[in-house]
Amino acid sequence: MKIILNQDVPNLGEIGDVKDVAPGYARNYLLPRGLASVYNTKTVALFAKKKNEIDAIKEAKRLSSTSLKEKLEAEEISIAMPAGANGKLYGAVNNAMVADELLKKGIEIDRKKIEVPGRAIKSVGNYKVIVRLYEKEEAVVKLSITGQEVKAEKTEDSDQPKKQRVRRVRAEAAEPVTDEEQAAAFEAAINAGQM
Repeated sequence: MKIILNQDVPNLGEIGDVKDVAPGYARNYLLPRGLASVYNTKTVALFAKKKNEIDAIKEAKRLSSTSLKEKLEAEEISIAMPAGANGKLYGAVNNAMVADELLKKGIEIDRKKIEVPGRAIKSVGNYKVIVRLYEKEEAVVKLSITGQEVKAEKTEDSDQPKKQRVRRVRAEAAEPVTDEEQAAAFEAAINAGQM
């Protein structure tokens, strides 16, 4: 089914674009929400009148993406993560964490537009992250990941072997049951028909 987009639709197109989509997608999603109009002579004429307005909107988006690209490439993000002695992170740095760090610096970017090498970074070092902007415009952001060594806390029982600690904890948790309590529980089970 041929349609004309009334506004930008992610992963489909921008305002004024003519697209060929599945009929169900158009009928059930795009048309009821007012995101698109059916392609016919009437809508083509309407969008021809709006052509200058649409071109002005697209040009404004290009200019803002160019200024955003300059701002992003001037930034350097530094993230501190817990890591082992060999530089391997306990966890990973993903696009959502990069988006949060950019937000702290006053730049709001959708995490889906951020491309982290290998989808997630799992070791300390310096990396380059790609941020997709308008059309084919991309910005490269420098990312520095530093490691914080995590030291295990020594407990009072750490000098004992694990088996002995487990036995001691189990013994402390178990309460002795008296003969009277055991007999009462046995009678209750007989009366309930469980035995």
